[in-house]
Amino acid sequence: MTDAPLSADPAAMTARAREVIQLNIAALQALEDSLDDSLARACEIILSRPGYLIVTGMGKSGHVGRKIAATLASTGTSAFFVHPAEMSHGDLGMLRKDVTLLAISSSGESRELRDPLIYCQREGIPVIGLTQRPNSFLGRASAVCLTMPQVAEACPNGLAPTTSTLMTLALGDALAMVLMDRRGFTAEAFGLHHPGGKLGMRLQ
Repeated sequence: MTDAPLSADPAAMTARAREVIQLNIAALQALEDSLDDSLARACEIILSRPGYLIVTGMGKSGHVGRKIAATLASTGTSAFFVHPAEMSHGDLGMLRKDVTLLAISSSGESRELRDPLIYCQREGIPVIGLTQRPNSFLGRASAVCLTMPQVAEACPNGLAPTTSTLMTLALGDALAMVLMDRRGFTAEAFGLHHPGGKLGMRLQ
């Protein structure tokens, strides 16, 4: 059962918005506090592999995964997003033996991820899992599991992904930036990947 509808009073709505932001801040602090050497180990796997980093995830995790893949690609790590359901219908062929898979699922139990994960196990393709549940199917299938803390969602029903997707995005950004630093990726190189828009004009 949901709570009663929020009052139309602007002060009440502003207070609720502040509460959501505070929950997000607390989630990011918990994420920072939980970091260990798993991110460094994930980076070493990615850097050691000659092929692409393929990012996948279902639902909101997929939306965030697309952004993470785009950030990686623009900062020196060749990456692209593949929808996990499409993999079961032929796109598993994109998972060559030289790639690495970054699989995202808060629960770690998304049904659509099972076929790609089983395929990677069979073909010896390393999986980096990003999840809140390291003992899930995804966590167990991962060579390295990037584990996020379990914190309350900002959704009053505890259902809509909010704090969990923010942590996913932040951890993806952290991974991309550490890889960028390790590669010595420069502003000049970034400009080659980003010629459009005001940012591209400034970098040219």
